[in-house]
Amino acid sequence: MNANDLIAKLLVCGSFLAVPELAAGQSAEPLLIAPTLHHLRIDGPREWSSFPERSEGSSLNLKFEGRRNENEHTLLLRQQDVKQLWAVRLNDTDLGRLTIDENDMVLTFAVPANTLRDGENELSVQQVGDKPKIDDIRVGHCRIEDQKVSEYLGQSRVRVTVQDADSGQLIPSRLTVLDSGGAMHSLGATSTKTLAVRPGVIYTSTGEATFGLPAGEYTVYAGRGFEYSLAKCQINVHAGEFLERKLILRREVPTEGFVACDTHVHTLTHSGHGDATIAERMITLAGEGIELPIATDHNKHIDYEPIARELGVRRYFTPVMGNEVTTSLGHFNVFPVNSDASLPNHQAPDWKSIFQEIHGTPDVRVVILNHARDLHAGVRPFGSALHNAASGSNVAGWTLRANAMEVVNSGSTQNDPLQLIQDWMVALNHGRSLAPIGASDSHDVARHFVGQARTYIRAQDDDPAVINVDYAIASLLQGRVMVSYGLLAELTVSGRYGPGELAVLAEDQVTAHVRVLGPHWSKAERVILFCNGEPVQEANIESGDRDGGSGVIAELDWKVPRPSHDVHLVAVAVGPGIEGLHWPTAKPYQPTSPEFSPRTLGCSGAVWLDGDQDGRKTPAIDYARPAVARSGGDLGKLVSELAKFDTATSIQAADLWQHSAGSLLDPETTELLKDAAPQVQEGFTRFIAAWRENQLSRP
Repeated sequence: MNANDLIAKLLVCGSFLAVPELAAGQSAEPLLIAPTLHHLRIDGPREWSSFPERSEGSSLNLKFEGRRNENEHTLLLRQQDVKQLWAVRLNDTDLGRLTIDENDMVLTFAVPANTLRDGENELSVQQVGDKPKIDDIRVGHCRIEDQKVSEYLGQSRVRVTVQDADSGQLIPSRLTVLDSGGAMHSLGATSTKTLAVRPGVIYTSTGEATFGLPAGEYTVYAGRGFEYSLAKCQINVHAGEFLERKLILRREVPTEGFVACDTHVHTLTHSGHGDATIAERMITLAGEGIELPIATDHNKHIDYEPIARELGVRRYFTPVMGNEVTTSLGHFNVFPVNSDASLPNHQAPDWKSIFQEIHGTPDVRVVILNHARDLHAGVRPFGSALHNAASGSNVAGWTLRANAMEVVNSGSTQNDPLQLIQDWMVALNHGRSLAPIGASDSHDVARHFVGQARTYIRAQDDDPAVINVDYAIASLLQGRVMVSYGLLAELTVSGRYGPGELAVLAEDQVTAHVRVLGPHWSKAERVILFCNGEPVQEANIESGDRDGGSGVIAELDWKVPRPSHDVHLVAVAVGPGIEGLHWPTAKPYQPTSPEFSPRTLGCSGAVWLDGDQDGRKTPAIDYARPAVARSGGDLGKLVSELAKFDTATSIQAADLWQHSAGSLLDPETTELLKDAAPQVQEGFTRFIAAWRENQLSRP
């Protein structure tokens, strides 16, 4: 019986024994330990509904027969959905940790000499830490090869070059290497001054990468972020072979006149967590096509300029120095900052003091409220204990002195991908002048990667090395932006007005033109037009195949009646999440439910319609205030006057009434609302529901 026959027989019997030693000079067969994946979870509710109700156990403990290894061997192990820290042990030796990464990947671990024993051995995988956390994972496909890790991963060599179709030049890019089972496979390469390497992923700043692979079949993908096509090739490599492949990328998404900005970028070097060194960060920025990166390490002012020049990537972007002011009451990205400026005091005790510190920092112009629905240090800025979701008011009386907020954070996604967009539109109704922001919050090379969510800012983009930062910041503060997370929604009103602008109305109807953009590997299913946060138009989209890799997915024209008062229009496109590991859509960072359907989206900035023709942008609350004042404490009079406004104005009026004139919960109020206009009933009902949530959540 040969070795392969023996392995097959052992699999049928359910035993995993060592293959008998082969004659000298022959290649030994791998020692197979686990041919399948095993579902593990610490006792408790499942993390995701895609996993079974019951796991196989809280740890993996596999006993197998083996022989003592006189030299280093290699353990291969496949993992999926790993979010917490899990240790891998072989007998009494700690081999290392699983990679904290939800993506499907094959890892390699060095098995030191004499770790294996003659006879029974045990491989274990278990979560480590004083307080294990819920983490549904799959792990398995374990085997041991009788080669050192470097030898095993270096069995063959592959050189890949990535070329721009238009210029013919090599360009920075991301390479993703999948094995025949569809998992990202560990590579025979390490990070250098031109490469950032992780299992199955290589970012190259030069458009060229050479790496090792075990003999086998693989698929290699090349991409350069949202604006570019995706190229791939199949390779079958043999031991001792050297292969060369050229992949060609084409710019598909038309973003002329906009610069690609990521306002939320970290490094392990300066933030102390994640895995991307500052050198690797420069390479990934170039590889994802980010033209205006903002350095926002926690409570530090970091300048990318020297390292970008040292690594030869400065020509691909214009870096800006910023800071994530990380407090116990929220996180705020601020920029630009003066290199000599002192740090804002991140231990200030309240929002008033925090914003005094921020706005007192020389040169700071942009202040972004980050991931407002996330819980940090016991505080969730837009949680119901502090924030009324219907009106946008802070129930504790805190004043938000920010001028932008994240509506998409690809490193901290939400179960409901539109929730933060809705929060932003409500904030506009409440009188907050906030630009919408898309950002990655990336601390990593390949897990939550830089630029996956990004902000497109209206600015000259001919040369990414010399972007006019002052102009771009002014444009951002005006709201002349679009947010991308795999799609773009480009909105124009009356053929001339874009985000951040006030449309002067001359006709009874205005035309809202929406163009949905994305590369050929991203699809759109639906596009929605919002007016003061309320959906007023919606259409399904058939993405289909786009000839020639066109970046235009759909174009629509909608007629909007001329309003009697000012409103803002926002277009949002939504599509299915990206499942491919070349650009995988992440799962929620702090899930509110085990149910999750990954989505891509694009969001325009707000275009204002000058309904009252006074030449300025008037939010809903500025119509509600005088209406409440004119009512003189007569709710019936207020309800009657609100009939000429929309739902958003009624919500703001309900908030003002509740906090100044009296309760909306008494029977008299209920009776008055029965005969109110539908939008008034809807506004008061929604505010009261949110107000009840506030009361239940308050300590």
